Amino acid sequence: MVYNYFIFCLSLPFFISILYNVSAMKKKVSIIGAGNVGATTAQLVVQSGLADVVLFDVVEGMPQGKALDMAEACPLWNSSSAMKGTNRYEDTAGSDIIVITAGLARKPGMSRSDLLHANANIVRGVSTEIAQFSPYSVIIVVTNPMDVMAQLAWKTTEFSSKRVMGMGGILDASRLAAFLSWELNVSPEDIEALVLGGHGDDMVPLPRFTTVKGIPLTELLPKKKIASLIERTRNGGAEIVALLKVGSAYYAPAASTFQMIKSILLDEKRMLPCTAFLNGEYGVKDIYVGAPVILGKEGVERIVEIKLTKEEKSQFKKSCESVRKLIKNLGI
Repeated sequence: MVYNYFIFCLSLPFFISILYNVSAMKKKVSIIGAGNVGATTAQLVVQSGLADVVLFDVVEGMPQGKALDMAEACPLWNSSSAMKGTNRYEDTAGSDIIVITAGLARKPGMSRSDLLHANANIVRGVSTEIAQFSPYSVIIVVTNPMDVMAQLAWKTTEFSSKRVMGMGGILDASRLAAFLSWELNVSPEDIEALVLGGHGDDMVPLPRFTTVKGIPLTELLPKKKIASLIERTRNGGAEIVALLKVGSAYYAPAASTFQMIKSILLDEKRMLPCTAFLNGEYGVKDIYVGAPVILGKEGVERIVEIKLTKEEKSQFKKSCESVRKLIKNLGI
């Protein structure tokens, strides 16, 4: 027994060293934009303890105040993550993941594309700073119009397309899953929804690939009901904007973004519908648009192709053309 205690004492510095090194290896996530989406995403990350978080905004005091508030909550969350608010891009240097939420929010009556030029100027500036201070980071774009802003961030940073992506598809699929859960009176945990295409009015929810515990949606609901739920999904963001009057959705967008962050940081290899760069997949080249991808430590590690019906292909093509039109409008 004395011998075992002696061995334990000798081993203790070794174990302490391991714990120290693991702590020193903690990942860094920077969130650009301390508004509702950015701050809520920051909260989810720091509460999870997965990474240290830097919250950036151009408004002096706002990111610092929100970061301090979250840091003071960390003892209650049993989180050892560090939280910092800043107005300096230098503080984001060396980030493993950077989330871009900065931009103008929609107002009632506005479409995502109405934000095009104003938000393009913001995202272009942010992307330039990211390329300078975090050249090896993975970028998740949340700013609308999301597909176009992801394309702009990729062009501006000149990163590998695997390391630049948009969040949209997860949010759209989650909205569809919520509506289905209420309609069918089943747990949302048993629903897997799939949405392709741009994060906009022409998104393509796929009933054939949307299942409840493996049962296709097409076997559970009539076509007319499915169509109405798909329409509500397409207008999901606008519905919330109309209710809020000021501002737009942020809880679900932040939760969607966190799911991506977690899959990348933990190398989970989750298959998730995200905005990714297509280079021939689904017969589409050179644009960012929603598709199922495998998300791991390298970012978008693989784009998963599924066989579409003639009607689904037509809808997907229409959605891609809507995205391409906005890209052309920006001249990128």
